[in-house]
Amino acid sequence: MKIFHSINEFHSGKKTILTLGTFDGVHIGHCSILNKLAKNTDKGKYESTVLTFFPHPRMVLEGKSDLKLLNTIDEKIVLFEKIGIENLIIHPFDERFAQLSAEEFVKIVLVDQLQIHKIIIGYDHRFGKNRTANIDDLTTFGLKYGFEVEQILAQEINEIAISSTKIRTALEEGEINLANEFLGYSYFLSGTVVKGKQLGRTIGFPTANIELGEDYKLVPKNGVYVVQAEIEGKTIFGMMNIGFNPTVHGKNRTIEVHFFDFDLDIYDQQIQIAILQPIRSEMKFASLELLTKQLKEDQDFSKHYLQNLHK
Repeated sequence: MKIFHSINEFHSGKKTILTLGTFDGVHIGHCSILNKLAKNTDKGKYESTVLTFFPHPRMVLEGKSDLKLLNTIDEKIVLFEKIGIENLIIHPFDERFAQLSAEEFVKIVLVDQLQIHKIIIGYDHRFGKNRTANIDDLTTFGLKYGFEVEQILAQEINEIAISSTKIRTALEEGEINLANEFLGYSYFLSGTVVKGKQLGRTIGFPTANIELGEDYKLVPKNGVYVVQAEIEGKTIFGMMNIGFNPTVHGKNRTIEVHFFDFDLDIYDQQIQIAILQPIRSEMKFASLELLTKQLKEDQDFSKHYLQNLHK
């Protein structure tokens, strides 16, 4: 997949089949559009192209500096590549770009720069200054400038009103199973393994502390979860704690993973943690002994869940 970091960087010897949007989460609703895009190139006559934006338009237009996103840019690139998209354009979104009228956007960006042959778009997509234009306007512009418009109807998107906002809400409420169902894959966190207080070692549950690379990445509700990671080519399972470690009076929110049957040194490694199943909410225990007892129960729950998962 070719990656371009602005519309102006884009170049291709072919016309494009294009879709556009923020695609936060790259969820199953998005994938209905993206899979159709990837398969619509007329045997290579056209190139499948996605135009997305960063920062998220809501961060710019609504001043939502605290908006948490389901994917970092690097994570989103991985997900697009898995689908088989040929070109990904990540355009910087700013106030100036937001001032383009609908027709300016179509003529200058889509037609002149991106050379679209066809655009595939969701039924509810709105675009242009103040998001005033809709699918009917786009169809009119298509007739004027000579490109096709294909609309993805609501019922085609798995008959579910999937939205990134619903997924964010599910994660914030600890409803991992619902979020994963909407995403079509297990929600994951990407980060670097760093040294923590190493308290887990003293009670028989050593953990890898994960430091996220981007502060806008949404971290699910505090609690304990069954997780999976790929480390040095092997699939490793474990349980992850998100929270403040109240039993030992922790002051900072941390992400710690105890991997089962694993003792390699992975400090400073970049790893991806897929969240499979919630176990329980964060709890404060009266002693380390009670905490250790609960961790053993959490481990038993996790291993039982994994055994059933792989039957």
